[in-house]
Amino acid sequence: MAELAGIEDPRTRAVNERHGDDHGVNLGKLRALAKRLKTRQDLAYGLWETDDTAARLLALLICRPKAYGRDELDAMLRGARTRKVHDWLVNYVVKKNPHAEELRVAWSADPDPVVASAGWALTTERVAKKPEGLDLAGLLDVVEAEMKDAPDRLQWAMNHCLARIGIEHAGLRARALDIGERLEVLKDYPTSPGCTSPFAPVWIDEMVRRRAEA
Repeated sequence: MAELAGIEDPRTRAVNERHGDDHGVNLGKLRALAKRLKTRQDLAYGLWETDDTAARLLALLICRPKAYGRDELDAMLRGARTRKVHDWLVNYVVKKNPHAEELRVAWSADPDPVVASAGWALTTERVAKKPEGLDLAGLLDVVEAEMKDAPDRLQWAMNHCLARIGIEHAGLRARALDIGERLEVLKDYPTSPGCTSPFAPVWIDEMVRRRAEA
């Protein structure tokens, strides 16, 4: 904890707080610390229990993803207070855990929109890597009916899934583009120069174009 405090930067904290994250640790330095520590499951448990955002991020980098049980991961997700901790937990730990599919199904149906967003993130992973068994048309039905009025975090995750279906599955691309155009979710989202807009029609078209040129 003392070492984490030593790489705290007030300017970084100010930037992060504008994006809903309450830490000021440079992530490059945090990753360097994790690389030095290597895998330390006992330390990861201790760091998580501090409830400190920087410590929890470090915990997620040095843990063994397969060491966690299903209920343990569920409790961790519900206790993840900030966006970065939530995202890293899903992407670095849950996706590599044998309970990922069971949690995907449970979280997708959860009444808490932040928990549900984790279910959609896991669904997006399957759309891209293991779509067999997924009802892709049914997912588009849900997106079409619910994304427009969904809370921010859930809306973002559903939009990502919409874009991924359009990018990966040519037979559903026209419908995905149509849904994106009609709902206009994230159409005016500020995008830095050189970055792709998260507006699904632009995102889909750009990724398909890149693959065609590759």
